[in-house]
Amino acid sequence: MAKSPKSAKPRARVEVKESKTPKKAPSDLQPAKGKLGVMIPGMGAVATTFVAGVEAVRKGISKPIGSLTQMGTVRLGKRTEGRSPKIKEFVPIAGLDDLVFTGWDIFEDNMFDAATKAGVLDRYLLDQIKPFLSKITPRKAVFDHNYVKKIDGPNVKKGKSKMDLAEQVREDIREFRKSSGAARLITIWCGSTETFIEPSAAHQSVKAFEKALQQNDENIAPSMIYAYASLIEGVPFANGAPNLTVDIPAMHELSREHEAPICGKDFKTGQTLMKTILAPGFKARLLGVSGWYSTNILGNRDGEVLDDPGSFKTKEESKLGVLDHILQPELYPDLYKNIFHKVRINYYPPRGDNKEGWDNIDIFGWLGYPMQIKVDFLCRDSILAAPIVLDLVLFLDLAARTPELKGIGIQEWLSFYFKSPMTAPGLYPEHDLFIQAMKLKNTLRHLRGEELITHLGLEYYD
Repeated sequence: MAKSPKSAKPRARVEVKESKTPKKAPSDLQPAKGKLGVMIPGMGAVATTFVAGVEAVRKGISKPIGSLTQMGTVRLGKRTEGRSPKIKEFVPIAGLDDLVFTGWDIFEDNMFDAATKAGVLDRYLLDQIKPFLSKITPRKAVFDHNYVKKIDGPNVKKGKSKMDLAEQVREDIREFRKSSGAARLITIWCGSTETFIEPSAAHQSVKAFEKALQQNDENIAPSMIYAYASLIEGVPFANGAPNLTVDIPAMHELSREHEAPICGKDFKTGQTLMKTILAPGFKARLLGVSGWYSTNILGNRDGEVLDDPGSFKTKEESKLGVLDHILQPELYPDLYKNIFHKVRINYYPPRGDNKEGWDNIDIFGWLGYPMQIKVDFLCRDSILAAPIVLDLVLFLDLAARTPELKGIGIQEWLSFYFKSPMTAPGLYPEHDLFIQAMKLKNTLRHLRGEELITHLGLEYYD
């Protein structure tokens, strides 16, 4: 056997050096004192599943599976340090016991009856929390049949103008703050998808928006009235639907002026969640995509609303933008320039809330040889959405208590939860789920004065 040269030295033991990157001073994060009021326009399947789930977790009946704020951890420092606290212990987020709820809906059902009709949660679970859910009754809603054509209900506000309706919502907010004893409030839209509209002159400034409210401008959607009322009352607003809502200059202005953070839009649940997991993998391996055909069947109220072409167009716009931003065809024209991307949603009542999403993906690899991937995701839409609602409520409240975040308006670090993340004007949104997760956790590290994680790892081999 050959001998090693005499000059060879024994292999040195790897020593991990301390990083010399200076830490920043932690942000002045205010503690989460008192009750946190959660106000929900739209008390349907998603809202009732969220509220029922919170109560079930509080009672020890269930676990908060899917919630980053409740079960997630954040790694700090080097891998060798073994520091991975739970997020809820790392930053001062509100406890579940401090949450109190109200909402608006065009139907008069209390949350127990609404949850029973939605059919997401089984009756055995609902019966255990019936007294709590039965006490949450909907306030009269702002509703415009021109924006949601497939449903109608009796529990609707009346007013001489849209500004009058906004003032009624503001009064609801003030009343709930007083009656609930909440120290802080959050509004999160869990209502229907409104018909598609483009930004108009009415949306370009607060002054123009308020004039449009007074004049009953048709370009002011119901969701915008809730957002306006919330922001002007200093209440952060999250948009769970693909509606335009807060994606306009007037709302950006209000958000910054009143230090009420905003984020949205469209909760990332079923099929789009899968796209933001799979597409980054294709790009990472430089596999080409020639076609991606997506279709859904859904039978809940959301499916019924989306059966209207106007509402579907709003949803379609939200879903179609994902692949372009992840795959970047302008940078990889040989792989992604000519993708045929089609999205369909079909209302199918027997399926209820248990949505089924089919994806046929035509990909190609070495030398252009074609391959196919088929995905059949039998998901539960509201089960996937509920922990998103919880996390957004708690993280928005954290942002509102953080001087560094509360005055900047858009909370891009919460892109992780949305199909169409909001960004500063002119900045393209990041859709890659894994980059979004990194952005979120690095924001939390930044707020606590911890080193940002880059995963470079060379320091382990110096």
